[in-house]
Amino acid sequence: MFKLRDYQQETIDNITKSIHAGHKSIMVQQPPRTGKTVIMAEIARRATAKGNRILFVVHRQEIVQQVIKTFKANDVNMNLAKIGMVQTITRHVHNLDPPQIIFVDEAHHVLAKSYQRILGAFPNAYKLLFTATPYRLGGQGFTDVADDLIIGKPVSWLIDHHFLAPVDYYAPSYIDTAKLKVKRTGEFDESSIKEAMKPKIYGNAVKHYMKLAKGMQAIAYTYNVESAQRLANSFNGYGISAKAVSGKTPKDERKKIIEDYRQGKIQIVTNAELFTEGLDLPNVDCVIMLRPTQSLSLYLQFAMRSMNPRKDKTAVIIDHVGNVQRFGLPTDDRQWSLEGKGKDKQQSESTIKPVSVCPTCFASFYRTNDICPYCGSPLGEEKEIEVVDNVQLKKVTKSRLAIVKQIQSSAIMKNVAGKRPNELKNLKEIQAYAKLKGYKPGWAYHYAKRRGFIKK
Repeated sequence: MFKLRDYQQETIDNITKSIHAGHKSIMVQQPPRTGKTVIMAEIARRATAKGNRILFVVHRQEIVQQVIKTFKANDVNMNLAKIGMVQTITRHVHNLDPPQIIFVDEAHHVLAKSYQRILGAFPNAYKLLFTATPYRLGGQGFTDVADDLIIGKPVSWLIDHHFLAPVDYYAPSYIDTAKLKVKRTGEFDESSIKEAMKPKIYGNAVKHYMKLAKGMQAIAYTYNVESAQRLANSFNGYGISAKAVSGKTPKDERKKIIEDYRQGKIQIVTNAELFTEGLDLPNVDCVIMLRPTQSLSLYLQFAMRSMNPRKDKTAVIIDHVGNVQRFGLPTDDRQWSLEGKGKDKQQSESTIKPVSVCPTCFASFYRTNDICPYCGSPLGEEKEIEVVDNVQLKKVTKSRLAIVKQIQSSAIMKNVAGKRPNELKNLKEIQAYAKLKGYKPGWAYHYAKRRGFIKK
């Protein structure tokens, strides 16, 4: 049986309070990589232990098997549990025994007719709609399907408490965004993506991986099957083991690739239209983005795939297509609501904080001074004055350049720039690293204590 973490138990407690307050259809926001399935399994265990029947709706077959495994490990009475794909359940919905609880996984899809048919067939059931991102590309709200919203712990809290790994985000962009065109669905058109990609993007993606994440197991998101294969070929050409997978890959071959990746036999998996929602690949340490998207949900699924925690781990994200400029950093704390927002308003809110990219190391961050917090390089003069968190950033002047040089001349700052936390050798280096990264004051203390530099 899985051991619940405190924040997962808090979510369950909040769901219980919401039900006691009279709510019947509850949307539950829980960030990616924080155990939504474990939370649902515990609720299902308690429900089936009392003889109540549950229905669990997912949208991919691989996730069905994953949920069944988790439910069995959590002692759910599987005789009272029906777990299946939405496409199957919607065809046989009137043949099912009425459930007392319906779980919907990745519930930002719940406005689709297939989901609505299932929910509408059981008006007396409690509906628990789980998603990392209560957000739709078209800006629609969820007030028609949910009467309460429970929001999980913010990403910053989960990182500070070591439930998610911190992340270094790099954005060496190799795409001409002016050429991107949007389909009627609101997402980018594939042919325009192909035209917007710069010719050397595949080779440069490999070179940047070798520079920024060499040795890490990575997953790369591409925009079609051909691009996934081309990227895998590029990695293999540099002697880095890579395989491409897509929805067209035969099931047995795809299963073998996933298993080889989990065992470390494959270092890079490149993919198109897979590994976005639900499927667990716990040893991903690096994400490479070669697919631009207009969907905040998809972007966060991409980015946070790398953030499963491990001792001393810092995840690496390499964004070659400018997604960070549309949505901000994946570590941002976001405001979620059941209310719908116009498409233009949603997009403008996603990009309200301008992200700076260091021209030297391509690190991405919210700028608070005139040096790169990753490599210590001067950022140069801004064409326009940026405003971040209501703090006006000054242009670079001769006097400020002198300050930059003074900072760069500091031996301790030079020594930690570009390092990872596990490479830091003493308390002073950890404190300098925290200052460069803009971490909260408590981070240096707790991390130094964990490393043994501060004795109890």
